[in-house]
Amino acid sequence: MARFTLPRDLYHGKGALEELKNLKGHKAIVVVGGGSMKRFGFLDRVVAYLKEAGLEVKLFEGVEPDPSVDTVMKGAEIMREFEPDWIVAIGGGSPIDAAKAMWAFYEYPDVTFDDLCVPFNFPSLRTKAKFCAIPSTSGTATEVTAFSVITDYKKGIKYPLADFNITPDVAIVDPDLAETMPQKLTAYTGMDALTHAIEAYVSTLHCDFTDPLALHAIKMIHNDLISSYGGDMDARARMHNAQCLAGMAFSNALLGIVHSMAHKTGAAYSGGHIVHGCANAMYLPKVIRFNAKNQEAEKRYGEIARFMGLKGDSDKDLVDALIAEIRSMNEKLSIPFSIKEYDGGIIDEAEFKEKLASVAELAVGDACTGSNPRSITPAEMEKLLSCCYYDTEVDF
Repeated sequence: MARFTLPRDLYHGKGALEELKNLKGHKAIVVVGGGSMKRFGFLDRVVAYLKEAGLEVKLFEGVEPDPSVDTVMKGAEIMREFEPDWIVAIGGGSPIDAAKAMWAFYEYPDVTFDDLCVPFNFPSLRTKAKFCAIPSTSGTATEVTAFSVITDYKKGIKYPLADFNITPDVAIVDPDLAETMPQKLTAYTGMDALTHAIEAYVSTLHCDFTDPLALHAIKMIHNDLISSYGGDMDARARMHNAQCLAGMAFSNALLGIVHSMAHKTGAAYSGGHIVHGCANAMYLPKVIRFNAKNQEAEKRYGEIARFMGLKGDSDKDLVDALIAEIRSMNEKLSIPFSIKEYDGGIIDEAEFKEKLASVAELAVGDACTGSNPRSITPAEMEKLLSCCYYDTEVDF
C-alpha cells in the first residue's frame, strides 16, 4: 500500500492571497523571513486579510535562509505564549520550513529535534493549530510537501524532516509574489523544482499518481524557466504552478541522492553555504549519469527526455541528451558546473578533501537516499562528490 497526501485546499492564480479573508479562527501567527515580503507590501496585505477574517494577528519576523534549530525553538516558544489556532507562513522555503518545525514544538513542547529527524516520526499535529503556506519563490514547493529542512549550525548539517503531518492544510499559490524574485533566485529555485520533478519520476516510490505530476512539471519548467529568468512574467506565473506540481510529486514519491548531497554539502564548509537550488543544479547531471547504470532508471530518464522533446535512438542516447540539456540550462542561467567554481571558488579544495569522507557518509545516511533508484556506498559517494567538485566524468 502507498499513500498520496496533499493540502486540503490549494488556491492558485492572481489574487489568491485574498483567500486569507475566509480563514476561520481566533488567532494567527504569521511567520516570515528577512524583509522582502514587507518591502513589497505582501506582509501588510496578509495581516489586513487575516484581521478582516476576524483573527488576532502576531508576527514572527526574521527567519534566516537555511533556518536554524535555534530559530525554530524561539518561534515555538512564542507560539506557546500566543496560542494561535492558525500558523501562516509566507515567503521562500525558509520561513515555511521553519514554521512547520515550530508547529511540532508548539503542539508538543517535550518532543526533541532528534525525534523529528527520524523520517515519518512526528506526533499527530492539529491539536492546537492548522497551517497555511504562501510561497514567494518558485522552487521548494514546501507549501504542498511533507518536508522541512532545518540546519544545525553547531554540527554544520542540514536535516530534512519528513512526515505527512507537516503537509499544510491550505496552500496559496499566488504568482504576484513570485514576480518579486531577483534573477539569481529565479534560476536557483527553478532548477530546484526541476530536480524535484526528475528525482520524483525515477524514485523507487514513484507511482501512477506521482508520474503525471512530475512529467508535466518537467515539461513546464523546460519550456518556461529560461524565459522566467529573463523577466517574462507570464512564464514566471507558469513556473510558480510548475514548481508546485513538482512538489506534489516529490512529497509523495520522495527524492534521491541529488538532494542527499545538497543537504549534506550545503552547510559543511567554512567558506560559505552552497545555496540549495544551485547545489541541485550542479549535482543533477552527475547523479543522472550515476543512476543511469541502473537499467530501470536509464529507461525512465529516457522517458523524461522524450517528454521534453529531446532526440535519441536509444535510452543511452536520450540520457546523454538529457544531461546535455540540463548543462545547457545551467549555462543559460549562469549556474556553475562544479563546486570548485561555485561563487568564485569559496569552497576550499583542501577543506573539501579533508571533509570528503564524513560528508559522503552523512549523505549516504540522508533521508532522501533510500528512494534513489541506484544504491550507493560511502566510497562511491566520495567519488561522486569529487566528480561534482571538479566537474569530471562519472564512470562507475
